[in-house]
Amino acid sequence: MSDKTQELKAFGRLLTIMDELREQCPWDRKQTLQSLRHLTIEEVYELGDAILDNDLDEVKKELGDVLLHIVFYSKIGSETKAFDIADVCNTICDKLIDRHPHIYGDVEVKDEADVKRNWEQLKLKEGKKSVLEGVPKSLPAMVKANRIQDKVAGVGFDWEEPHQVFDKVKEELSELQEEVHQGSQEAIENEFGDVLFSMINYARFLKVDPESALERTNKKFMKRFQYLEQKSKDLKKPLSEMSLEEMDVFWEEAKKI
Repeated sequence: MSDKTQELKAFGRLLTIMDELREQCPWDRKQTLQSLRHLTIEEVYELGDAILDNDLDEVKKELGDVLLHIVFYSKIGSETKAFDIADVCNTICDKLIDRHPHIYGDVEVKDEADVKRNWEQLKLKEGKKSVLEGVPKSLPAMVKANRIQDKVAGVGFDWEEPHQVFDKVKEELSELQEEVHQGSQEAIENEFGDVLFSMINYARFLKVDPESALERTNKKFMKRFQYLEQKSKDLKKPLSEMSLEEMDVFWEEAKKI
């Protein structure tokens, strides 16, 4: 049996199980597109965690959870004859073919940047009024900023060199400091937002995903702080009673682990 045949067989098995669950399980039968939405978002974040941890076995499991949700939505859609899994697959296949004329047509590209520019131009030809229409409103602010900057860069609205972006970061930091001295909370918040936006833009030039970078730092901080908490328990001395100098000793130990 070929790999492709095995893959199709496994996917068919999932579709069959989904049919059975929808018919026989009270919980699965009750679900709607709306009730599944927050669960899907949670599953995607769990997949993101597994990817950041480079836990490939967990990535496999979380991909299965995400795939189940796609099949679940498609099953619900088929019950009202709005769409089914075949429609979902064919829609993305058609889009991929249309958006890759350098593969399925006679368009020539030099590099990845050309591909991204063509992609955005093709979307505008499909009727979108703005390249920013494809940025989901409910994205977390940092992810949204990154996508906004990536989208506009795809149509040529971008800096030319990384040092220009870093200069912009320094400019925004300077403006923030000015507002801090002035004391207007609203102005401080506005300038702080500008600093974050410019830093996210600089991350793109450094080929760093800002969300992933920050989450890795979150994980690193949590691991070190939990080490500090454990040492506090070992000493039977609450953190609130430890001096900063005492805490710093264990913090430095945690950095070496």
